[in-house]
Amino acid sequence: MTSSQNLKPQRGSAHPTTTIQTDVAIVGAGMVGGTLACALARNGIRTAIIDRLEPSVMVAPEFDGRASAIALSGRRLLEMVGIWRHLEKRSGPIREIRIADGQSLLFLHFDHADLGDEPLGFMIENRHLRAAIATEMHQHPGTLTTVAPASVTAMSSDADSATLSLDDGRKIRASLVISAEGRGSKLREWSGISVNGWTYAQTAIVATIAHERPHDGIAHEHFLPAGPFAILPLPDDGKTHRSSLVWTERADAATAYMALDDDAFLMEISDRVGGFLGALSLIGPRFSHPLGMQFASRYTAGRMALVGDAAHSIHPIAGQGLNLGLRDVAALTEIIVDGKQLGLDAAHPEGIARYERWRRSDNLLMATVTDVLNRLFSNDVGPIRLSRDIGLAAVNRIPPLKRLFMQHAMGTVGDLPRLMRGESLT
Repeated sequence: MTSSQNLKPQRGSAHPTTTIQTDVAIVGAGMVGGTLACALARNGIRTAIIDRLEPSVMVAPEFDGRASAIALSGRRLLEMVGIWRHLEKRSGPIREIRIADGQSLLFLHFDHADLGDEPLGFMIENRHLRAAIATEMHQHPGTLTTVAPASVTAMSSDADSATLSLDDGRKIRASLVISAEGRGSKLREWSGISVNGWTYAQTAIVATIAHERPHDGIAHEHFLPAGPFAILPLPDDGKTHRSSLVWTERADAATAYMALDDDAFLMEISDRVGGFLGALSLIGPRFSHPLGMQFASRYTAGRMALVGDAAHSIHPIAGQGLNLGLRDVAALTEIIVDGKQLGLDAAHPEGIARYERWRRSDNLLMATVTDVLNRLFSNDVGPIRLSRDIGLAAVNRIPPLKRLFMQHAMGTVGDLPRLMRGESLT
């Protein structure tokens, strides 16, 4: 690892001589980094987590208006690390998924009852997930140290540890440093890890709506020429039925839609939703996020590892971005905890290499699938439209293939880490 170049000067140092010694240091206290911190601390790994923002900022409603679809395997992970108990009343089950290509009469329908009693997944507003993570982080004062607000200004390593220098003068020494900083990871850049990717010239517009009729736990995804339009079932708020909308639109058109007043914006939404939910109204602000795909050439460098969007960022067409990050969390936690039980360093080369092998191929496959799906469905070319409609209908009529697709949506296939199978690490 190398230190960064052209760094801003340090501000006044309140802790000029403080060095925090820990096993693992995580940079980034978002949903992936925070979950990883809880998982490690709960399993006896001394952990420090650093973020440039005050924790209270990340749980404010205006900070993140999105909602996430958590797969069944992701829920098991959150249960095993103590986070899910804070979310029981904040999550809503996804019992069915209905996928349609524009106005085509051909469709694909997934029903959880075809596999058993468990829902296909769960919808949770990001602000509630962040709050649950923050609550659980406070349950581990002996093994988890939160350092925020603070920014990392440099990183270096030697044979025994890695050292992070903070802008308040403190230093953190750890056996392993983990970047959970998101797409613009500084630690990834400083470690010389390149990224490959592209933008989609698409923007995701996110809004929450109230509606007259219940959604019955059904998620809808309509493929329109500009991109998918998803209606995702949120838990009721009192007597109010609610859904989260993820509207993928061309970047130039999205700017114009975001500039509309609430009445005009609601008319656009109502036209795309249709009348099956009854009368609609907007709840809270709307948000927009430019879309792209990004993939790190490596996941590790010496005593540093990448998780979540720092390693991979994909199109939201399948709702799997956070779930891939949670798989990173479960895999890396298992490797570190198993290594500790054998007396190994958290950054033991064999363990770090295993993490990269384990997660990189899975993430690359999902990145490729979402990229192909977006390019296949985000157009209105007649022959392509006909082929994809026939494909949707064919999957819908082949029960074994349909069940396999549902199992992928639930995150229950592949080489799952033990935490995602609901198994303890100790």
